[in-house]
Amino acid sequence: MASQTQDKIAYHRQGDIAVLSIQNPPVNALSHAVRQGLMAQMDRAEADEGVRAVLIVGEGRAFIAGADITEFGKTPLEPWLPDVCNRIEASPLLVVASMHGVSLGGGLEIALSAHYRIAQPTARVGLPEVHLGLLPGAGGTQRLPRLIGVERALDAITSGRHIQAPEALEMGIIDKIEEGDPETVGLSYVQSLLADAAPRRPISEMPGPAPIDWDATYAATLKKGRGQISPAQAVRAVQASAELPFDQGMKAERKMFMDLMKTDQRQGMIHAFFSERAVSNLPELKGIAPRDLNTIGVIGGGTMGAGIATAALLAGFDVVLIEMTDDAAVAAKDRIAGNLQGALKRGKIGQGKFDALTTTALRVSTAYDDLAQADLVVEAVFEDMDVKKQVFGKLDAVCKPGAILASNTSYLDVNEIAASTSRPADVIGLHFFSPAHVMKLLEVVVANQTAPDVVATGFALGKALAKVSVRAGVCDGFIGNRILATYRTAADHMVLDGASPYQIDVALTDFGFAMGPFAVADLAGLDIGWATRKRKAPDRHPDERVPTYIDRLCEQGHFGQKTGRGYYIYEKGKRGGVPNPEIAKLIADEQAALGITPRTFSDAEIVRRYMAAMVNEAAKVVGEGIARRPLDVDMTLLFGYGFPRFWGGPLKWADLQGLPALLTDIEAYAKDDAWFWQPAPLLKELVATGRNFDDLNKEAAS
Repeated sequence: MASQTQDKIAYHRQGDIAVLSIQNPPVNALSHAVRQGLMAQMDRAEADEGVRAVLIVGEGRAFIAGADITEFGKTPLEPWLPDVCNRIEASPLLVVASMHGVSLGGGLEIALSAHYRIAQPTARVGLPEVHLGLLPGAGGTQRLPRLIGVERALDAITSGRHIQAPEALEMGIIDKIEEGDPETVGLSYVQSLLADAAPRRPISEMPGPAPIDWDATYAATLKKGRGQISPAQAVRAVQASAELPFDQGMKAERKMFMDLMKTDQRQGMIHAFFSERAVSNLPELKGIAPRDLNTIGVIGGGTMGAGIATAALLAGFDVVLIEMTDDAAVAAKDRIAGNLQGALKRGKIGQGKFDALTTTALRVSTAYDDLAQADLVVEAVFEDMDVKKQVFGKLDAVCKPGAILASNTSYLDVNEIAASTSRPADVIGLHFFSPAHVMKLLEVVVANQTAPDVVATGFALGKALAKVSVRAGVCDGFIGNRILATYRTAADHMVLDGASPYQIDVALTDFGFAMGPFAVADLAGLDIGWATRKRKAPDRHPDERVPTYIDRLCEQGHFGQKTGRGYYIYEKGKRGGVPNPEIAKLIADEQAALGITPRTFSDAEIVRRYMAAMVNEAAKVVGEGIARRPLDVDMTLLFGYGFPRFWGGPLKWADLQGLPALLTDIEAYAKDDAWFWQPAPLLKELVATGRNFDDLNKEAAS
C-alpha cells in the first residue's frame, strides 16, 4: 500500500503489519506534530481492517533523539508525551519499536511503551533528563524499573548515560539486536513474533520492582550529585514504581517532573545546554574557511604538551613533538604512550590503532627543522615571556608560510608574543587545560592582528578535538584565569579576616564545586601562584591586599600535592589530604602582623562573597569585550574550572539570584575594601536599566 502521511508520521502496510515511520529530520525530535501524528496513526492502524501489529521506526539517522529543543521553555501543547506513550502501550495490536541511532529521553520512553524492541548493533539508548535538571516524565521512571529492576534502572536514570545496544540487550531494555535496514529487520522481527503467537507485553502490567533502602539511596545520590537535586528526585520517582500502582506512579512521576521544571537548577542546566551549542557559533566567522590541518606540531613534552599531542593523535592528526634533549624526548613519548594506553583500556581505541598512533602518527624529535611541514604548532613550554619569544623566533624561521603559530600560555600577552615574529597574523593563543586530552575547555585567544581564517582554524581544531571552544580577548589571564585570580583573591581575603581555608573549601563543595579553591591550589601547585605574585609585584596597586602567608610554605619547598604538603598533607596511597596544621599558625602570624582581629564567617557569607567576586570580575571581562557574551564566561567556568553545571555558570547564577541585590552586596563590601570591590560598570548599567546577563546573550544572538 502506498505511504500516506499524517503530519510527521508516514503510514503504510506490509501485509498485516502497519508501519509508522517518523519523519522529522534530522533526528526525529518529539515535536508537537510528531506526538499528534503518532496518536492519529495509532488510531488509523487499529481501524485498518486486517492489521495485527504496528512497527514504529524512525527515518534518517535516529529512532527518536528526544524532546524538540525548539519547544523548550514554551507552554506544552496536547497531546502530552505521557499520553502518547500510554496510548501506544494500550493498543490491542502488537506494537514493536525498531531502533537505530539514538533513542534518548522521550525517544526511549516511546520505545518502552511498545511491547517489544529490536535495535541495530550501533544503537544507543538512554534517559538523560537529569542533565537538564529534570527526570524522565513520560513513564521512564515507572516502566524501566519494572522491565530491568531497580538497581539497573537507577543507574541509567541517575547517570543519564548513553547505553550501547549490546549492554541494553544484556540489561533487558531491548529484546533483540540485528543489523540491517531498521524497517526491514523490524518487519522480520514482527513477523516472527506473530508466527510464534507472541502475546502483547505492556510493561505497565508487569509487577512493580522489589524495594530497596530508598532513604539511603536517596541520600547517597544527593551526595554524589554535589547539590544537584534531579538525580536524587529520580530515586523518589523510581520508589513510586515499587510502592504504587502504575497509574498512581505515573501521577507521582508527573508531579515530580513539573516541580523540577520550576526550579532554578532546571533553568541553569537548560542554559548550559543551549550555551554549550552556541558558544562556538561566532557571527564573525560565517563564510570564513579554516586553513587545512593535517600535521600538528607541539613544543614541549611535559604534562601539558603530552596531553595536547595525545588529543591531536586521538583526533586523527599526525603529530611532531619537539623536546630539548634526547632523554626528554624519550620521556615525552612514554608520557603520550601512557595517555594512549588509558584510551586503549577504556575502549576508545583498539590495539591496532594504539600501535599506529605510537609508531606512525607520532614523531618525537629534538630538531625544530622537523616542523617544516606542520600546519599548526602549539608551544607548551615554561610560562615565561622570554622563553616563549625564543621558541616563536625559532618557529618563525622554520615553519612554512601559512602555518599557524599558537601559544598555550595561561596568562601572558599574546600580542607581545605575536610581535616577536614576522607573521603576527598567523599567531593565536590556544589555551588548553590540563590534562589536555581530558579537559573539554579550549580558550581561543585572538590577538590584535590574528587573521580571521586563523581564528576559524582555532575553532575548527577545537571541534576536531571535541573541545568546547570559547573566544577570548587578550588580557592577563584571558577569561578564565583572570576571573579565577579575582575570586581566589576573595577567598584569600576571607582567610585573612578569619575564615579557615578548610571551611571555605567545604562551603564551596557544598555549593557544588568539585573542589574548593585551596584544594585546587594544592592540585595545581602552589608554586604557580607564588610565581604569579612575584611577577605582578612590581606593578601592584598600593591598596591591593595580597596575603603572603602561603609564600612561607613555598619558600620551604612545599608546593601542594606534588611535594606532599601544602594546605593539606598528602600521604602516598591515600586519596585526598588532611589539613596541614602549620597553615593556621602562618595565617595567625600574618593576621597579627597586619593588626587584623579575626571574625567568624557563615558558610552562606563565604559563598556569597566568593560568587560576588566571580560575577563582578566576569562582568568586567564582558564589559571590556574580553568575552563577547555572558555565556562565553559561563561555558569557560563550567568546562574549565569545575563550576556546578546545575547553576548554568556564574552569570546565569547571578541572574537567578537577582542582579540588584548582588550589586547592593558588592557596594557594601566596598566600604571595607574599595579597591578590590569596585563594582563593574556593566553590572551597574544592567541594574540601572532593569536588564540581566541573559538579555545580553539574546541581543548577541539576534
